[in-house]
Amino acid sequence: MAYLELKNVCKTYGQGLNTTEVLSDINLSIEEGEFVAIVGFTGSGKTTLVNLVNGLLQPTSGEVLFKGELVKDTSHERGVIFQNYSLLPWLTVGQNVAMAVKEAFPKENKAVIQKRVADYVEMVSLTPAMNKRPKELSGGMRQRVAVARALAMNPEMIIMDEPLGALDALTRGNLQDEILNIWTKDKRTALLITNDVDEGIYMADRIIPLRPGPKATLGPEFKIDIDRPRDKTELNDNAEYKKTRNAIIAYLMGIGEERKAVSKLNYELPDLSPKSFVA
Repeated sequence: MAYLELKNVCKTYGQGLNTTEVLSDINLSIEEGEFVAIVGFTGSGKTTLVNLVNGLLQPTSGEVLFKGELVKDTSHERGVIFQNYSLLPWLTVGQNVAMAVKEAFPKENKAVIQKRVADYVEMVSLTPAMNKRPKELSGGMRQRVAVARALAMNPEMIIMDEPLGALDALTRGNLQDEILNIWTKDKRTALLITNDVDEGIYMADRIIPLRPGPKATLGPEFKIDIDRPRDKTELNDNAEYKKTRNAIIAYLMGIGEERKAVSKLNYELPDLSPKSFVA
């Protein structure tokens, strides 16, 4: 039995003539401890897919199963790291993390909660910023808080919705390494949504493209047969990396050309001349 499974999932918005089918016939299986990346264009339905997995949305048809049970609502068993941090601005770093810990472990006493908060803030190297509020932090530091908050709930699965997309290249690279280091410790099941092919190859065991909607569906999977831990400086000379990257890029470019062909319209401009005004 797959740890996470999507069976013939479809998701539509609107009613009647205004109905739009965003996702169509989505089938996906992720095994326990596996790291899978979904890669696709902006607006292809990636966030809708994430929200179906984390329980914020329900499919119009089909099933989303986690450990064999229907996903009907959100749960701290599936920790989500969002792109926009989603931190409460009036709370400090420690308080943002503590709020999540209290929700996940309502029966724990104050000392245990404080210890868990301190441990996970330390894990993302933010102990000196424990009492700072989000406005006092850089974008990379805010995303570290979001990572600490999600992991402090001890989720059985980590779901990442383009968590590094808004960061500069150096910060993005550092956080990729931090997330991988954390994942490597106990190999929690992970699902990464990204539009960066290189990020997917560096971090994941499998990459699956999402063909853009309407009626977006998953394309063929690409297995990443590169030993871990992976070294970014060595990947450029790795034959398997080059082969996999070229195959994924070629597939995505093919999708892009299909989109252009479908959406291409010929407009006939009216025969107009500028109107002259007399001063």
